[in-house]
Amino acid sequence: MNLSLKGKRAIVCGSTQGIGKSIALKLADLGVSITLISRDEKKLKETQKELNLIEKNDHNFIVCDFNDLKSLKIKFKEYLDLNFKPTILINNTGGPPPGPISEASLDDLDKYMKMHLHCSHFLSKSLIPLMKESKFGRVINIISISVKAPIDNLGVSNTVRWAMASWSKTLSNEVAKYGITVNNILPGFTDTERLQSLLKNRALSSKTTVKKITDNTISNIPANRFGKPEEIADAVSFLCSKSASYINGINLPIDGGFSKSL
Repeated sequence: MNLSLKGKRAIVCGSTQGIGKSIALKLADLGVSITLISRDEKKLKETQKELNLIEKNDHNFIVCDFNDLKSLKIKFKEYLDLNFKPTILINNTGGPPPGPISEASLDDLDKYMKMHLHCSHFLSKSLIPLMKESKFGRVINIISISVKAPIDNLGVSNTVRWAMASWSKTLSNEVAKYGITVNNILPGFTDTERLQSLLKNRALSSKTTVKKITDNTISNIPANRFGKPEEIADAVSFLCSKSASYINGINLPIDGGFSKSL
């Protein structure tokens, strides 16, 4: 099976750490020119250097905070005006902080719906004409296993992730005839800075140790371990390839068997 994506360009959001960075590195290894998006310019430059060590394609970056949709619109238009033509989009954004939905404010819902759904919709809508022109396109959304069943104490995250999944399925049906696929990756407990932060928060609220919370969490995963960001990146690279042309509109759990549903 040939997974080469040489000659393609990808936008990878949230790409200076964790899952996003692993995806950027994996796609670069397959010959993709990467445009990184993150709010931290220093980390973007460091990641760009790592990409160049793999294959010195025309890798670049956009410095932008997804809390500022207006700025994203301006910077992305400037980027497209330079005649870059990405046909792969990886929507990936940091998750909301933990907490029950009953205590979430309207501002919380508004903020994270904009960061996730609004930014993803804007980027996708901006790139779909280029994908149609190329008769090839991939939109892959990194969401969460909570799409299968809500996770306790992640009220805002559960709500926003489900909205993303529904939006994605709707979009997939509309663009499939143009050779464009839209799919969701649903990571389970993956060993990232985000997960470590959530485990520490649970330990504090439960007045116990991080080790006990970690051990308890792992005990509920049939694979008996946390996932690795590289394992998410491997699945993304396959979905980006021509070999996955007929896979469209799906939610793909990568969770070591954690989800109890099919």
